Amino acid sequence: MTAARNQSAALPRGAALAGARLVLPGGVVEDGRLTVEGTTLSAFGGDRQPGDLDLTGHTVVPGFVDLHVHGGGGGSYASGIAEEALTAARTHLAHGTTTTVASTVTGEIDEVCRQAAVLSELVEDGVLAGVHFEGPFISHNRCGAHRPDLLRDPDPALVRKLVDAARGHAKMVTLAPELPGGLDSVRMLADLGVIAAVGHTDSDYAKTLEAIEAGATVATHLFNAMPGIQHRAPGPIVALLEDERVTVELINDGIHLHPSVLDLAYGTAGASRVALITDAMGAAGMGDGLYPLGPLQVRVEDGVARLVEGGSIAGSTLTLDVAFRRSVTLNGLSLNQAVESLCTVPARLLGLADSIGSLEAGKSADLVVLDSESYELVAVMRRGAWVSGADRFTAVGTG
Repeated sequence: MTAARNQSAALPRGAALAGARLVLPGGVVEDGRLTVEGTTLSAFGGDRQPGDLDLTGHTVVPGFVDLHVHGGGGGSYASGIAEEALTAARTHLAHGTTTTVASTVTGEIDEVCRQAAVLSELVEDGVLAGVHFEGPFISHNRCGAHRPDLLRDPDPALVRKLVDAARGHAKMVTLAPELPGGLDSVRMLADLGVIAAVGHTDSDYAKTLEAIEAGATVATHLFNAMPGIQHRAPGPIVALLEDERVTVELINDGIHLHPSVLDLAYGTAGASRVALITDAMGAAGMGDGLYPLGPLQVRVEDGVARLVEGGSIAGSTLTLDVAFRRSVTLNGLSLNQAVESLCTVPARLLGLADSIGSLEAGKSADLVVLDSESYELVAVMRRGAWVSGADRFTAVGTG
């Protein structure tokens, strides 16, 4: 991603952005001003000063946080190749995702461990925020774009093997709690401080409640790859929606969920329990064509990713700037609600709320600048340096 490398430029010390709409934790401030000091946000408010960058007509929100993404820009986190992972991270960074948890897919246990080791190096380099293991501990009946012959029961010893391979950087493991060892693995993950997520599951309502009591706190892409709601068999969806301890992932790409279903989830859980994710694979930021997803082949047509064999939906080509725009313009979320679901909630889940996820003094200068009318992405800043879009703004007093 050449743009992410070549356009990155730090702001002058004490530089300020002025004239923008700022989406702050306490509400929206019009004609706001924020100051960046090095890599952090240092102050809010004050009169415009000569040299401030003029962001009139723009909206500033925190950098997006993606809990669940498999790739982008033609690169895959499941490739086990560092350069591919870098390509994926840079692609989503250019679309406003300043914090990324890289997701693997089902594979041979030893191969996934090798992938985790590669991804962990990128966490240590500051490129990624952690690793999410999606598979192989999932249901055959709900495996979606995971190879059925490689699925395994969530034996705690095997789950621990994957977690250990990430060298302290495992953030989340998705599993089906109804499988042998499922509940024991949930308890183990909770004890280790790793998020246990219920997903790709054939679980019923009662078993899902057991998983939540055991320590599961996330629903992996709610509604997708799990039984639907029936009036006498509510299944996992109702159990996950109704419990205040659970955060639900949603994919707002117009393909995985009908807009009314998204509205239903927000109406039940509220923005404070929704994390919008991409679940993107390597085609995100690219065009139609054939792409690998772990050991499987995916065909993308008109932006929709499906397995070559079987036709199951295989992740998405979504980026979080599009998810933000859809949420505000189509689903009617307020700016603060959208920021909660794309920034604050996932930051809190990752234990990073003291440094990212909201525009507050002392937090990382991770910013996304949007057009205030269309909510199209205009610029991205990460850790006080422009990733893209810096040339769009002029300094106050310079014309």
